[in-house]
Amino acid sequence: KGEFDQRNAILGIKQGAGGVDSQDWAEILLRMYKRWCEINNFTLEIMHISQGDEAGIKSAIVRVEGEYAYGMLQAEKGTHRLVRISPFDTGNRRHTSFSLVEIMPELETEEELIIDPKELRIDVFKAGGAGGQSVQKNSTAVRITHLESGITVSVQNERSQLLNKELAMKILQSRLKEIELLKKKEREAKIKGEHISADFGSQIRSYVMHPYKMVKDHRTDLEISDIDSVLDGNIDSFIEAFLLKNIEKS
Repeated sequence: KGEFDQRNAILGIKQGAGGVDSQDWAEILLRMYKRWCEINNFTLEIMHISQGDEAGIKSAIVRVEGEYAYGMLQAEKGTHRLVRISPFDTGNRRHTSFSLVEIMPELETEEELIIDPKELRIDVFKAGGAGGQSVQKNSTAVRITHLESGITVSVQNERSQLLNKELAMKILQSRLKEIELLKKKEREAKIKGEHISADFGSQIRSYVMHPYKMVKDHRTDLEISDIDSVLDGNIDSFIEAFLLKNIEKS
């Protein structure tokens, strides 16, 4: 059992390689986690969402509230790969898309790291809606960059710049804590600021819709052929297999 396993989780989804298909895939994953939360009586709150150009989303950050949310969702951290006939390809060709899922613990105020304001660059901009529409006339969206690690957090959900800044700082704190936990776990300085690349070779799970139907977790080798059920939030088998494997390792 980890120090923060019982906590709420901050879950981030980012489109990877694959253009509009990967943006659509990121939105499908967001729906999968929404359904998983409903099934498990967890509360999901959207903190930030960036709409895709044609379809789907470029990124989203959500808060998952419930006991052991962080401990369970650690099984989802990594790159998720989708293989299907693209609905956006007029030639009906098979496409491979990637999305990166990040999981961080929600921190209590007293646990937050002390960050020197000089280590931060804060930019404000107008929040954009789908297709580049401006949803705000004022610059309420906030982007915070942690200069040392290169971590960037953008939030445009709230109506005021102040609330967006507070939310962005909260997410940045969780990201920095996650890096600290990785450093502690791995005992290797190289973990600091390391970013998992959301493209070929780094996927934790593949979701194949064509030429056959199969979801395979590459860490546990668990395979489930009912991909529709998995995408409808039934991912507990994958989570349990991952956690059991981790217990066996330790």
